[in-house]
Amino acid sequence: MFVARLAGCTVFDPAGDRVGKVRDVLVVYRKSDPPRVVGLVVEIPGKRRVFVSIGRVTSIGGGQIITTGLINVRRFEQRGGEVRVIAEILGRTVDFRDGSGPATIEDVAIEQSAPGEWSISQLFVRRPRTSPSPFAKGPTALVTWGDVRERSAKGEAQSAEQLIAAYSELKPADLANTLLDLPEQRRLEVAGELPDDRLADVLEEMSESDQVEILTGLDDDRAADVLDQMQPDDAADLIAQLPGDRGEHLLELMEPEEADDVRMLLGYAPDTAGGLMTTEPIILSADATVAEGLALIRRQELAPALGAAVCVTLPPYEPPTGRFLGMVHFQRMLRYPPHERLGTIIDQTLEPVTADTSAAEVSRILASYNLVSVPVVDENYRLVGVVTIDDILDYLLPEDWRSHDDELPARQSAGRGANGGNATHDTGRRVSNGTS
Repeated sequence: MFVARLAGCTVFDPAGDRVGKVRDVLVVYRKSDPPRVVGLVVEIPGKRRVFVSIGRVTSIGGGQIITTGLINVRRFEQRGGEVRVIAEILGRTVDFRDGSGPATIEDVAIEQSAPGEWSISQLFVRRPRTSPSPFAKGPTALVTWGDVRERSAKGEAQSAEQLIAAYSELKPADLANTLLDLPEQRRLEVAGELPDDRLADVLEEMSESDQVEILTGLDDDRAADVLDQMQPDDAADLIAQLPGDRGEHLLELMEPEEADDVRMLLGYAPDTAGGLMTTEPIILSADATVAEGLALIRRQELAPALGAAVCVTLPPYEPPTGRFLGMVHFQRMLRYPPHERLGTIIDQTLEPVTADTSAAEVSRILASYNLVSVPVVDENYRLVGVVTIDDILDYLLPEDWRSHDDELPARQSAGRGANGGNATHDTGRRVSNGTS
Protein backbone atom coordinates (compact mmCIF):
# COMPACT_ATOMS: atom_id res chain seq x y z
CA MET A 1 0.00 0.00 0.00
CA PHE A 2 1.53 3.32 -1.08
CA VAL A 3 1.44 5.90 1.69
CA ALA A 4 0.60 8.89 -0.51
CA ARG A 5 -2.63 7.11 -1.46
CA LEU A 6 -3.53 6.72 2.20
CA ALA A 7 -3.57 10.49 2.78
CA GLY A 8 -7.21 11.51 3.19
CA CYS A 9 -8.54 7.94 3.53
CA THR A 10 -11.45 7.71 5.96
CA VAL A 11 -10.97 5.75 9.19
CA PHE A 12 -13.98 3.82 10.56
CA ASP A 13 -14.60 2.00 13.82
CA PRO A 14 -16.03 -1.55 13.86
CA ALA A 15 -19.60 -0.24 13.94
CA GLY A 16 -19.03 1.63 10.71
CA ASP A 17 -18.94 5.07 12.33
CA ARG A 18 -16.50 7.55 10.84
CA VAL A 19 -13.57 8.33 13.15
CA GLY A 20 -11.51 10.72 10.99
CA LYS A 21 -9.07 10.88 8.09
CA VAL A 22 -5.48 9.71 7.70
CA ARG A 23 -2.93 12.51 7.53
CA ASP A 24 0.33 10.54 7.82
CA VAL A 25 2.00 7.23 8.63
CA LEU A 26 4.46 6.97 11.52
CA VAL A 27 7.54 4.71 11.34
CA VAL A 28 10.62 3.99 13.43
CA TYR A 29 14.01 3.12 11.98
CA ARG A 30 15.71 -0.19 12.75
CA LYS A 31 19.38 -1.06 12.64
CA SER A 32 19.31 -3.36 9.63
CA ASP A 33 15.69 -4.08 8.70
CA PRO A 34 13.44 -1.58 6.89
CA PRO A 35 11.62 0.94 9.13
CA ARG A 36 8.68 -0.48 11.05
CA VAL A 37 5.25 1.15 10.93
CA VAL A 38 4.00 2.02 14.43
CA GLY A 39 0.76 3.80 13.61
CA LEU A 40 -1.24 6.41 11.76
CA VAL A 41 -1.70 10.10 12.39
CA VAL A 42 -5.46 10.64 12.09
CA GLU A 43 -7.37 13.91 12.04
CA ILE A 44 -10.60 13.66 14.02
CA PRO A 45 -13.46 16.21 14.31
CA GLY A 46 -12.21 19.43 15.82
CA LYS A 47 -9.13 19.38 13.54
CA ARG A 48 -7.22 17.47 16.19
CA ARG A 49 -4.49 14.99 15.23
CA VAL A 50 -4.39 11.76 17.23
CA PHE A 51 -2.32 8.58 17.13
CA VAL A 52 -3.86 5.27 16.06
CA SER A 53 -1.66 2.25 16.70
CA ILE A 54 -1.10 0.05 13.64
CA GLY A 55 -2.09 -2.87 15.86
CA ARG A 56 -5.64 -1.50 15.95
CA VAL A 57 -5.92 -1.47 12.15
CA THR A 58 -7.80 -4.53 10.89
CA SER A 59 -8.27 -3.57 7.25
CA ILE A 60 -6.76 -1.18 4.70
CA GLY A 61 -8.26 -0.98 1.23
CA GLY A 62 -10.89 0.55 -1.00
CA GLY A 63 -10.08 4.04 0.20
CA GLN A 64 -10.96 3.24 3.81
CA ILE A 65 -9.37 1.93 6.99
CA ILE A 66 -11.15 -0.15 9.63
CA THR A 67 -9.96 -0.09 13.25
CA THR A 68 -10.83 -2.04 16.37
CA GLY A 69 -12.52 -0.28 19.27
CA LEU A 70 -12.14 3.36 20.19
CA ILE A 71 -9.00 5.47 19.97
CA ASN A 72 -7.18 7.62 22.45
CA VAL A 73 -8.29 11.16 21.65
CA ARG A 74 -5.27 12.87 23.23
CA ARG A 75 -3.49 15.20 20.82
CA PHE A 76 -0.72 13.51 18.86
CA GLU A 77 2.82 14.36 19.91
CA GLN A 78 5.70 12.91 17.93
CA ARG A 79 8.20 10.98 20.02
CA GLY A 80 11.93 10.91 19.54
CA GLY A 81 12.94 8.34 16.94
CA GLU A 82 9.57 8.45 15.18
CA VAL A 83 9.45 9.67 11.59
CA ARG A 84 6.40 10.80 9.60
CA VAL A 85 6.50 9.35 6.10
CA ILE A 86 4.66 12.06 4.17
CA ALA A 87 5.98 15.00 6.15
CA GLU A 88 9.58 13.87 6.54
CA ILE A 89 10.52 11.07 4.12
CA LEU A 90 8.85 12.05 0.85
CA GLY A 91 11.17 14.39 -1.00
CA ARG A 92 14.36 13.13 0.64
CA THR A 93 17.40 12.50 -1.54
CA VAL A 94 18.94 9.03 -1.43
CA ASP A 95 21.98 7.46 -3.11
CA PHE A 96 21.97 4.03 -4.71
CA ARG A 97 24.32 1.70 -2.91
CA ASP A 98 25.61 0.37 -6.24
CA GLY A 99 27.06 3.81 -6.99
CA SER A 100 24.67 4.60 -9.85
CA GLY A 101 23.81 8.02 -8.46
CA PRO A 102 21.14 9.86 -6.47
CA ALA A 103 17.34 9.79 -6.57
CA THR A 104 14.42 11.47 -4.82
CA ILE A 105 11.80 9.53 -2.85
CA GLU A 106 8.36 10.24 -4.32
CA ASP A 107 6.35 7.58 -2.49
CA VAL A 108 6.76 4.81 0.05
CA ALA A 109 5.05 1.40 0.04
CA ILE A 110 4.23 -0.35 3.28
CA GLU A 111 3.43 -4.06 3.57
CA GLN A 112 1.87 -6.27 6.21
CA SER A 113 4.00 -9.23 7.30
CA ALA A 114 1.75 -10.46 10.13
CA PRO A 115 -1.38 -9.23 11.94
CA GLY A 116 -0.54 -5.80 13.31
CA GLU A 117 2.96 -5.87 11.78
CA TRP A 118 3.69 -3.46 8.93
CA SER A 119 6.98 -2.15 7.55
CA ILE A 120 8.34 -0.22 4.58
CA SER A 121 8.68 -2.64 1.67
CA GLN A 122 9.56 -0.46 -1.33
CA LEU A 123 10.41 3.08 -2.33
CA PHE A 124 9.21 4.78 -5.49
CA VAL A 125 12.12 7.00 -6.51
CA ARG A 126 12.94 9.31 -9.39
CA ARG A 127 16.43 9.83 -10.75
CA PRO A 128 17.62 13.26 -11.99
CA ARG A 129 16.44 14.14 -15.47
CA THR A 130 18.88 13.66 -18.32
CA SER A 131 17.17 15.88 -20.91
CA PRO A 132 17.64 19.68 -20.92
CA SER A 133 13.93 20.12 -21.67
CA PRO A 134 12.10 21.78 -18.76
CA PHE A 135 9.17 19.40 -19.35
CA ALA A 136 11.27 16.24 -19.10
CA LYS A 137 11.37 14.16 -15.94
CA GLY A 138 13.94 11.69 -14.78
CA PRO A 139 13.35 7.93 -14.91
CA THR A 140 11.60 6.24 -12.00
CA ALA A 141 12.23 2.97 -10.22
CA LEU A 142 10.83 0.78 -7.47
CA VAL A 143 13.60 -0.18 -5.05
CA THR A 144 13.88 -1.81 -1.67
CA TRP A 145 15.03 0.03 1.44
CA GLY A 146 18.32 -1.82 1.31
CA ASP A 147 19.06 -0.66 -2.25
CA VAL A 148 19.60 2.94 -1.18
CA ARG A 149 21.02 4.99 1.67
CA GLU A 150 19.77 8.36 2.83
CA ARG A 151 21.87 11.46 2.58
CA SER A 152 22.69 13.48 5.67
CA ALA A 153 24.40 16.46 4.07
CA LYS A 154 24.14 19.51 6.30
CA GLY A 155 22.18 22.45 4.96
CA GLU A 156 20.58 20.46 2.13
CA ALA A 157 16.90 21.37 2.03
CA GLN A 158 14.39 18.56 1.69
CA SER A 159 12.16 18.91 -1.35
CA ALA A 160 8.57 19.67 -0.42
CA GLU A 161 7.15 18.85 -3.85
CA GLN A 162 5.98 15.33 -2.96
CA LEU A 163 4.37 16.44 0.31
CA ILE A 164 2.49 19.20 -1.50
CA ALA A 165 1.32 16.69 -4.13
CA ALA A 166 0.15 14.27 -1.43
CA TYR A 167 -1.96 16.99 0.19
CA SER A 168 -3.10 18.69 -3.03
CA GLU A 169 -6.76 17.87 -2.42
CA LEU A 170 -6.87 19.25 1.14
CA LYS A 171 -9.02 22.26 1.88
CA PRO A 172 -7.04 25.33 3.00
CA ALA A 173 -8.07 24.89 6.66
CA ASP A 174 -6.91 21.25 6.65
CA LEU A 175 -3.64 22.11 4.90
CA ALA A 176 -3.05 24.87 7.45
CA ASN A 177 -3.36 22.33 10.28
CA THR A 178 -1.06 19.92 8.45
CA LEU A 179 1.51 22.66 7.93
CA LEU A 180 1.49 23.66 11.59
CA ASP A 181 2.07 20.04 12.62
CA LEU A 182 5.39 19.94 10.73
CA PRO A 183 8.77 20.72 12.28
CA GLU A 184 9.59 24.43 11.93
CA GLN A 185 12.21 24.05 9.19
CA ARG A 186 10.04 21.67 7.19
CA ARG A 187 7.08 24.01 7.58
CA LEU A 188 9.04 26.88 6.04
CA GLU A 189 10.27 24.64 3.20
CA VAL A 190 6.71 23.64 2.32
CA ALA A 191 5.46 27.22 2.57
CA GLY A 192 8.28 28.29 0.27
CA GLU A 193 7.17 25.85 -2.45
CA LEU A 194 3.41 26.44 -2.26
CA PRO A 195 1.97 28.63 -5.06
CA ASP A 196 1.21 32.20 -3.97
CA ASP A 197 -2.58 31.80 -4.10
CA ARG A 198 -2.51 28.46 -2.26
CA LEU A 199 -0.26 29.85 0.48
CA ALA A 200 -2.50 32.91 0.78
CA ASP A 201 -5.55 30.67 1.32
CA VAL A 202 -3.64 28.66 3.93
CA LEU A 203 -2.45 31.75 5.83
CA GLU A 204 -6.02 33.01 6.06
CA GLU A 205 -6.85 29.87 8.07
CA MET A 206 -4.07 30.39 10.64
CA SER A 207 -3.79 32.45 13.78
CA GLU A 208 -2.01 35.78 13.41
CA SER A 209 1.07 34.57 15.30
CA ASP A 210 1.45 31.60 12.94
CA GLN A 211 0.89 33.88 9.94
CA VAL A 212 3.67 36.19 11.11
CA GLU A 213 6.05 33.27 11.65
CA ILE A 214 5.62 31.99 8.10
CA LEU A 215 5.62 35.42 6.47
CA THR A 216 8.83 36.28 8.33
CA GLY A 217 10.45 33.24 6.68
CA LEU A 218 9.71 34.60 3.18
CA ASP A 219 11.75 37.22 1.37
CA ASP A 220 10.01 40.58 0.93
CA ASP A 221 9.10 40.15 -2.75
CA ARG A 222 7.50 36.74 -2.15
CA ALA A 223 5.72 38.00 0.98
CA ALA A 224 4.24 40.90 -0.99
CA ASP A 225 3.05 38.55 -3.74
CA VAL A 226 1.29 36.36 -1.16
CA LEU A 227 -0.32 39.39 0.50
CA ASP A 228 -1.63 40.44 -2.93
CA GLN A 229 -3.48 37.11 -3.13
CA MET A 230 -5.04 37.37 0.34
CA GLN A 231 -8.40 38.93 1.07
CA PRO A 232 -7.74 42.62 1.87
CA ASP A 233 -9.13 42.36 5.41
CA ASP A 234 -6.94 39.32 6.17
CA ALA A 235 -3.90 41.03 4.66
CA ALA A 236 -4.57 44.14 6.74
CA ASP A 237 -4.84 42.09 9.95
CA LEU A 238 -1.54 40.37 9.14
CA ILE A 239 0.34 43.55 8.26
CA ALA A 240 -0.92 45.15 11.47
CA GLN A 241 1.00 42.47 13.41
CA LEU A 242 4.31 43.20 11.68
CA PRO A 243 6.87 45.82 12.75
CA GLY A 244 5.85 49.16 11.26
CA ASP A 245 8.82 49.52 8.92
CA ARG A 246 8.45 46.05 7.39
CA GLY A 247 4.70 46.41 7.06
CA GLU A 248 5.10 49.68 5.18
CA HIS A 249 7.83 48.18 2.99
CA LEU A 250 5.58 45.26 2.04
CA LEU A 251 2.75 47.67 1.21
CA GLU A 252 5.10 49.48 -1.16
CA LEU A 253 5.95 46.18 -2.89
CA MET A 254 2.30 45.11 -3.26
CA GLU A 255 0.19 45.92 -6.29
CA PRO A 256 -0.99 49.55 -5.87
CA GLU A 257 -4.69 48.67 -6.04
CA GLU A 258 -4.35 45.92 -3.43
CA ALA A 259 -2.16 48.09 -1.21
CA ASP A 260 -4.70 50.95 -1.31
CA ASP A 261 -7.45 48.63 -0.05
CA VAL A 262 -5.23 47.38 2.77
CA ARG A 263 -4.17 50.90 3.80
CA MET A 264 -7.82 51.94 3.96
CA LEU A 265 -8.67 48.99 6.20
CA LEU A 266 -5.72 49.70 8.48
CA GLY A 267 -7.29 53.10 9.19
CA TYR A 268 -10.26 51.54 11.01
CA ALA A 269 -10.38 50.19 14.55
CA PRO A 270 -10.28 46.37 14.55
CA ASP A 271 -13.56 46.06 16.50
CA THR A 272 -15.63 48.06 14.01
CA ALA A 273 -17.39 47.20 10.75
CA GLY A 274 -14.61 49.03 8.89
CA GLY A 275 -11.95 46.92 10.56
CA LEU A 276 -13.78 43.65 9.82
CA MET A 277 -15.08 44.25 6.31
CA THR A 278 -13.69 43.05 3.01
CA THR A 279 -13.44 45.51 0.13
CA GLU A 280 -14.10 42.98 -2.63
CA PRO A 281 -17.88 42.32 -2.76
CA ILE A 282 -19.69 41.71 -6.04
CA ILE A 283 -20.88 45.11 -7.27
CA LEU A 284 -23.23 45.64 -10.23
CA SER A 285 -25.35 48.39 -11.68
CA ALA A 286 -29.14 48.56 -11.37
CA ASP A 287 -29.38 47.77 -15.11
CA ALA A 288 -27.44 44.51 -14.78
CA THR A 289 -29.53 41.38 -15.23
CA VAL A 290 -30.15 38.38 -13.03
CA ALA A 291 -28.14 36.32 -15.53
CA GLU A 292 -25.12 38.60 -15.04
CA GLY A 293 -25.41 38.41 -11.27
CA LEU A 294 -25.65 34.61 -11.24
CA ALA A 295 -22.67 34.34 -13.59
CA LEU A 296 -20.51 36.34 -11.19
CA ILE A 297 -21.44 34.38 -8.06
CA ARG A 298 -20.64 31.09 -9.84
CA ARG A 299 -16.92 31.90 -9.85
CA GLN A 300 -15.07 29.08 -8.12
CA GLU A 301 -12.59 31.34 -6.32
CA LEU A 302 -15.36 33.39 -4.70
CA ALA A 303 -15.92 32.81 -0.98
CA PRO A 304 -19.44 31.42 -0.32
CA ALA A 305 -20.35 34.30 2.01
CA LEU A 306 -19.46 36.85 -0.69
CA GLY A 307 -21.43 34.91 -3.28
CA ALA A 308 -24.61 34.98 -1.22
CA ALA A 309 -25.62 38.43 -2.51
CA VAL A 310 -24.63 41.14 -4.95
CA CYS A 311 -24.44 44.85 -4.17
CA VAL A 312 -26.15 47.36 -6.45
CA THR A 313 -24.76 50.91 -6.68
CA LEU A 314 -24.43 53.90 -8.93
CA PRO A 315 -21.10 54.27 -10.78
CA PRO A 316 -18.23 53.94 -10.10
CA TYR A 317 -18.38 50.26 -9.26
CA GLU A 318 -15.18 49.95 -7.19
CA PRO A 319 -15.20 50.87 -3.46
CA PRO A 320 -15.84 53.58 -2.58
CA THR A 321 -18.62 53.34 -5.16
CA GLY A 322 -21.35 55.69 -6.19
CA ARG A 323 -24.44 55.84 -4.01
CA PHE A 324 -25.38 52.47 -2.56
CA LEU A 325 -28.81 51.31 -3.78
CA GLY A 326 -29.18 47.95 -2.04
CA MET A 327 -28.44 44.22 -2.14
CA VAL A 328 -29.96 41.34 -4.08
CA HIS A 329 -29.66 37.89 -2.48
CA PHE A 330 -28.89 34.97 -4.76
CA GLN A 331 -32.03 33.08 -3.71
CA ARG A 332 -34.09 36.06 -4.84
CA MET A 333 -32.28 36.04 -8.20
CA LEU A 334 -33.22 32.38 -8.64
CA ARG A 335 -36.91 33.30 -8.44
CA TYR A 336 -36.79 35.70 -11.41
CA PRO A 337 -36.15 35.21 -15.14
CA PRO A 338 -32.57 35.75 -16.40
CA HIS A 339 -33.44 39.04 -18.14
CA GLU A 340 -34.87 40.71 -15.00
CA ARG A 341 -33.03 43.90 -13.97
CA LEU A 342 -31.41 43.78 -10.53
CA GLY A 343 -32.64 47.29 -9.75
CA THR A 344 -36.23 46.00 -9.66
CA ILE A 345 -35.62 43.21 -7.12
CA ILE A 346 -33.44 44.97 -4.52
CA ASP A 347 -34.07 44.00 -0.89
CA GLN A 348 -35.59 47.21 0.46
CA THR A 349 -35.60 45.98 4.08
CA LEU A 350 -31.83 45.67 4.57
CA GLU A 351 -30.16 48.78 5.95
CA PRO A 352 -26.38 49.13 5.60
CA VAL A 353 -24.10 49.95 8.52
CA THR A 354 -21.42 52.61 8.73
CA ALA A 355 -17.72 51.88 9.00
CA ASP A 356 -17.62 52.91 12.68
CA THR A 357 -20.47 50.58 13.70
CA SER A 358 -19.29 48.27 16.49
CA ALA A 359 -18.60 44.61 15.80
CA ALA A 360 -21.17 43.72 18.46
CA GLU A 361 -23.88 45.64 16.62
CA VAL A 362 -22.93 44.04 13.29
CA SER A 363 -23.16 40.56 14.84
CA ARG A 364 -26.58 41.45 16.28
CA ILE A 365 -27.82 42.52 12.83
CA LEU A 366 -26.52 39.34 11.16
CA ALA A 367 -28.16 37.16 13.80
CA SER A 368 -31.45 39.08 13.96
CA TYR A 369 -32.08 39.01 10.21
CA ASN A 370 -30.45 35.64 9.39
CA LEU A 371 -27.90 37.25 7.09
CA VAL A 372 -24.48 36.07 5.93
CA SER A 373 -23.28 39.56 5.00
CA VAL A 374 -24.11 43.19 5.65
CA PRO A 375 -23.05 46.19 3.49
CA VAL A 376 -20.88 48.99 4.90
CA VAL A 377 -21.23 52.60 3.67
CA ASP A 378 -19.42 55.87 4.36
CA GLU A 379 -20.90 59.23 5.37
CA ASN A 380 -21.88 59.88 1.73
CA TYR A 381 -23.74 56.55 1.48
CA ARG A 382 -21.09 55.11 -0.82
CA LEU A 383 -20.38 51.38 -0.50
CA VAL A 384 -16.93 50.73 0.97
CA GLY A 385 -17.21 46.99 1.71
CA VAL A 386 -19.22 44.20 3.32
CA VAL A 387 -18.85 42.34 6.61
CA THR A 388 -19.42 38.60 6.19
CA ILE A 389 -20.42 36.04 8.78
CA ASP A 390 -16.96 34.44 8.79
CA ASP A 391 -15.40 37.82 9.65
CA ILE A 392 -17.72 38.10 12.65
CA LEU A 393 -17.04 34.52 13.77
CA ASP A 394 -13.30 35.17 13.67
CA TYR A 395 -13.87 38.19 15.88
CA LEU A 396 -16.22 36.50 18.36
CA LEU A 397 -14.33 33.23 18.82
CA PRO A 398 -11.36 33.09 21.24
CA GLU A 399 -7.95 33.76 19.72
CA ASP A 400 -6.90 30.11 20.05
CA TRP A 401 -10.06 28.64 18.55
CA ARG A 402 -8.14 27.02 15.67
CA SER A 403 -6.16 24.85 18.08
CA HIS A 404 -8.89 24.34 20.68
CA ASP A 405 -9.30 20.70 21.72
CA ASP A 406 -13.03 20.15 21.64
CA GLU A 407 -14.30 16.86 23.00
CA LEU A 408 -15.48 14.28 20.51
CA PRO A 409 -19.22 13.69 20.19
CA ALA A 410 -20.54 11.18 22.67
CA ARG A 411 -21.01 8.59 19.92
CA GLN A 412 -17.25 8.63 19.24
CA SER A 413 -15.90 9.19 22.73
CA ALA A 414 -18.11 6.59 24.39
CA GLY A 415 -19.30 4.39 21.54
CA ARG A 416 -19.81 0.65 21.40
CA GLY A 417 -18.13 -2.02 19.33
CA ALA A 418 -19.74 -3.91 16.50
CA ASN A 419 -20.80 -6.74 18.81
CA GLY A 420 -22.69 -4.37 21.10
CA GLY A 421 -20.14 -4.56 23.90
CA ASN A 422 -18.23 -1.61 25.25
CA ALA A 423 -15.28 -0.70 23.03
CA THR A 424 -11.85 -0.34 24.60
CA HIS A 425 -9.87 2.89 24.57
CA ASP A 426 -6.36 2.79 23.11
CA THR A 427 -4.57 3.87 26.28
CA GLY A 428 -1.22 2.28 25.59
CA ARG A 429 0.34 5.51 24.32
CA ARG A 430 0.77 9.21 25.04
CA VAL A 431 -0.98 9.43 28.38
CA SER A 432 -0.25 12.50 30.43
CA ASN A 433 1.81 10.80 33.15
CA GLY A 434 4.08 9.07 30.63
CA THR A 435 3.05 5.54 31.57
CA SER A 436 2.05 2.89 29.07
